[in-house]
Amino acid sequence: MAPDHGGRLPTAIVVPGGEALAVSTLGWQAVYRLLAEEPRMAVERVFPDKTGHGPDGGEPVSREASHPLSSFPVLAFSVTYEEDYLLLARTLEASGVPPLAAERPDFPLVLAGGPPAFLNPAPIAPFVDLFWVGEANEDHLQLLLDLREHIFAGGSKSDFLEAVKDRPGVYVPGRSKTPVRRVVSALGSKLPDPAWSCFVSPTATFKDTLLLEVNRGCPYGCRFCAAGYIYRPPRHADIDVMKDVVERTNPLKVGLVGTALTDWPDLLPFLKWLKERKTKFSLSSMRADGITEELLVFLRQCGIRTITLALEGASERLRNMASKKLDPDDFLKAVRLCARYGVNHLKSYIIVGWPGETDEDYEELSSFMQRIIDIRSEEPGGRKKSFMRITLGASCLVPKPWTPFQWAPMATEEQLDRRLKQLRKLVKPYKGLTLTHDSPFQARLQGLLARGDERIADFIMLAAKHGGWKKALKRWDGDPSEYLDRVRADDEPFPWECVDIGVRRAFMLREWHQAQKAVVTPGCPGIDCGDCKRCGMQDFTS
Repeated sequence: MAPDHGGRLPTAIVVPGGEALAVSTLGWQAVYRLLAEEPRMAVERVFPDKTGHGPDGGEPVSREASHPLSSFPVLAFSVTYEEDYLLLARTLEASGVPPLAAERPDFPLVLAGGPPAFLNPAPIAPFVDLFWVGEANEDHLQLLLDLREHIFAGGSKSDFLEAVKDRPGVYVPGRSKTPVRRVVSALGSKLPDPAWSCFVSPTATFKDTLLLEVNRGCPYGCRFCAAGYIYRPPRHADIDVMKDVVERTNPLKVGLVGTALTDWPDLLPFLKWLKERKTKFSLSSMRADGITEELLVFLRQCGIRTITLALEGASERLRNMASKKLDPDDFLKAVRLCARYGVNHLKSYIIVGWPGETDEDYEELSSFMQRIIDIRSEEPGGRKKSFMRITLGASCLVPKPWTPFQWAPMATEEQLDRRLKQLRKLVKPYKGLTLTHDSPFQARLQGLLARGDERIADFIMLAAKHGGWKKALKRWDGDPSEYLDRVRADDEPFPWECVDIGVRRAFMLREWHQAQKAVVTPGCPGIDCGDCKRCGMQDFTS
């Protein structure tokens, strides 16, 4: 029986993985704010742990009133990463709610949103009654208000799903006319509704920090990065909106989040404003060509000790394959500035496992790292007693849906292990240079979940019932190589084409062919570029 909320619709926002992880994620908090401010909605937060259970090992319960998850008529799951699919199934099981939608003819209605909903909802479609395909906006709120009216009038779940199946942004597996067009909250160069933390917590990954979304989308169009495609066109927050949020919340610290921080034209003025009001801040990864001397000097004056720069490809050829649009001299210039002004810790990231990569690409990286070490030695700030530490982080390429690499095969676990071994050997001679890297197994798992179809749901169920992913792989009768280890034909249909993100398949295919030739092409500066026909976004901007 649903909690009594005096005529309001009881809705559980479920964020798998525990509270510390949840309060470090912005997407669901934007949804929470939208729904919680509506007097006809009664929204409560549920944070299942990694087993899908509550804090005492029993059924997950809400933070607000300890209501059991199974008592809510609406379970709204925020799904951020592919690995969350396991937690979705486990949470439903732990709540006594049948995981498969086919076994839930009546309420609760299981709704899912987040990046996977418009990247590729197919692997979890058998678990979900309704996907919200897009960003949180008034249409999302209206959907739930209509559901409230339907429930209070005694309507069935099936009738509601049938009634809304063809609304913009709604994907009801097995009912909706596909492809379902994603919903964009606003178009233009401005982002009027940047996400920000509802909850600032000492247990969060970013402790006691108000997270603020600076921009959404990215103008560079790197071919490996889904954010540059699923969030087109790129939009920037308004500085006055950001100031208003900070004034209202008065946090001790602000964390700026964005896919292209240094492209925000108001970055330095906003940071100077934060300093004037004595508010600490932190920044996510920045592009090397956005690091100016003025910006870096200011950051050091504010006590910023760590700078993160993305290199991505081991060689210029691989960066061109990715259409990274990064001049290596700009990267080295940024390194020199970091060393000159006493940055304590320089972090850089590369991706391994590119299609057709060779040992020669990594020999070029070795020479490039030597130049970085030389620059550190040449600059006074780099030679001081506690000289600039350097961390090289390596991640494995997962060819994601809705990127030009969706046609590409993924490197095998053995190939990835070999490349990481080569990197360990490369960094070993250098003092103060450390390598970190992710797990090839986990990367391949992510690839399987990201590129799969509805048959992957069986694999997810096996993982939920039999102790995790590795045990499930031994029991599953599917073939991971079918999803991972082959070049897709140019005309092969993809399971994720049940959604329409706005970028034409023909544009993606041209980009894939250009990638194979390592040809750099223009990115997406926004709808003001006047060339939205090139990628297909004119359908969203007209």
